[in-house]
Amino acid sequence: MSYKTRRILLRIGFYVLVAFIFVYTVFPFYWAIVSSLKAGSALFQVDFIPPDPAWDNYVSVFQEQPFARNILNSVIVSVTTVAISLFLAVTAAYALGRVYFRGRSGLLLLVLGVSMFPQVAVLSGMYEVIRWLNLYNSLPALILAYLIFTLPFTVWVLTTFMRELPRELEEAAIVDGANSWQIITRVFLPLLGPALATTGLLAFIAAWNEFLFALTFTLTGEMRTVPVAIALISGATAFELPWGNIMAASVIVTVPLIVLVLIFQRKIVSGLTAGAVKG
Repeated sequence: MSYKTRRILLRIGFYVLVAFIFVYTVFPFYWAIVSSLKAGSALFQVDFIPPDPAWDNYVSVFQEQPFARNILNSVIVSVTTVAISLFLAVTAAYALGRVYFRGRSGLLLLVLGVSMFPQVAVLSGMYEVIRWLNLYNSLPALILAYLIFTLPFTVWVLTTFMRELPRELEEAAIVDGANSWQIITRVFLPLLGPALATTGLLAFIAAWNEFLFALTFTLTGEMRTVPVAIALISGATAFELPWGNIMAASVIVTVPLIVLVLIFQRKIVSGLTAGAVKG
């Protein structure tokens, strides 16, 4: 086999692999859209394009339950969680990445170790804390609970980025009379844009999709977030579940995540590749 033929076969194989990965990742969302446009027995028919789209599924999702309020709850909880996580993580990352003190490595490992605990392991303890603070069935309860798994992740990632920043910038700022807070906000923060976009988006997705804490710490429909609201959509029997409504709700709550990724895709790529190559 000649070199040219081998190269052509490798290129064909590469494109086939890319096409397979694309179909494998995109098809579930495509099928969710197709299913959201079906009703009744049409859900059990294989139609890649619904002949008679049931747009009423999207309308009934908002009419049969406070789904608009559930979306607003998810937005408030996710945005607030990300904002608090990034604020605390940036300050903690500066201390862990730029300030030398005894036990720094052990503290960083402790932060990483906290993130390894499964949610169910801290569920009972978190419930007692929320009940003691009288926050049960409220959005602050979810924000406090979500910080358990978003804050360690953001601290660990931003500490890695903070260590890669040139020390000459910090030394120059100190010579000019800048204090630690000014160094963080005016020198390092603009350089951490890609890292903040990457970690913030991942933390937002984790908070947006969280189910266990949202189910445990909320009681009424007005306080629930979208994952719990979708899970509680029910019919008369298990065989009469409104799958069209469920899939329509799933599509609705997935679209904002796709839009965010498309908006911040350049910063996400920059954040994921920063520090990978050193000159």
